[in-house]
Amino acid sequence: MRVDLFDFELPPERIALRPVRPRDAARMLVVRGEGAFEDRCVRDLPQLLCAGDVLVFNDTRVIPAQLEGRRGEARIGVTLHKRVDLQRWQAFIRNAKRVKEGDLLEFAASVSAIAEQRHQDGSFTLAFAGDEPVEVLLDRAGRMPLPPYIAGKRETDEQDRQDYQTIFAREDGAVAAPTASLHFTPELLQAIDDAGIIRKTLTLHVGAGTFLPVKADDTDDHRMHAEFGRIDAETAHALNEARAKGGRIIAAGTTALRLLESAADENGAIQPFEGDTSIFITPGYRFRAVDGLMTNFHLPKSTLFMLVSALMGVDRMHAAYAHAIEQKYRFYSYGDSSLLLPGVE
Repeated sequence: MRVDLFDFELPPERIALRPVRPRDAARMLVVRGEGAFEDRCVRDLPQLLCAGDVLVFNDTRVIPAQLEGRRGEARIGVTLHKRVDLQRWQAFIRNAKRVKEGDLLEFAASVSAIAEQRHQDGSFTLAFAGDEPVEVLLDRAGRMPLPPYIAGKRETDEQDRQDYQTIFAREDGAVAAPTASLHFTPELLQAIDDAGIIRKTLTLHVGAGTFLPVKADDTDDHRMHAEFGRIDAETAHALNEARAKGGRIIAAGTTALRLLESAADENGAIQPFEGDTSIFITPGYRFRAVDGLMTNFHLPKSTLFMLVSALMGVDRMHAAYAHAIEQKYRFYSYGDSSLLLPGVE
């Protein structure tokens, strides 16, 4: 499909630079398979789902994965993408043309790395010096990797270390937050439990590829970067059991959805999963694992707007986003939410 089919105009003032407080006070646009859009609040979520439904969250934890440094006299910027082992990460480098294989890259707090290997997509494998895990080094030298549409408008600060982390964050490894889950508070989780809605978690370490624009003119020519994910056997069993009893599987975020769909077999049964996924979901995709999605509002011509268009239909999502813009919803990572339910109720 043509990438420009997923384009739309967004006024710059609709981009949220800070989250609302409390987190669950964010607005939420409910989009069903047909009928009028509903302007609700994230706190209304327990009323919009049914007892026996399952909300699936991503428990990845964002690490301070951006580094500023030098290669000789040249300034460079590094965004880690995907862990290779304790000392090595795949990374995207700003001013990468100035870097060759074997070059020493020096960062703050005496952190350094060798540009070990350049890949076809322009990224590098970086081998960090010393015996400490890279995550420990990042605590000294790194900063939170806010999306460019926020970082380009203000400085990243200490508040972002809290704001850009979800209540579920447990497994180190993401370089972008699973932003749908930023809206959840202890009070909202209690209300969800009281309503008989089941909560489960999986892990997908979101990579820096999520920030990259789609440069191809056709979706067939775009290639997703791989990200590591894990669903344990107990979680897979619980999800399949809930669905067998009539419960719906609602992914809290596109990252959870992509991993669930990667783990589902042809019959829709979710299998235990551990490994990389580079699933790219566009209109025409047959969803097997999920019955709905809670997600923030996404960028024009992005792979995530393509995903929600696959779930709800291109025209339906263009209409929903036009409604959200008219009603002054806040967009992107720190913005408001939507609940997408493709089934006719």
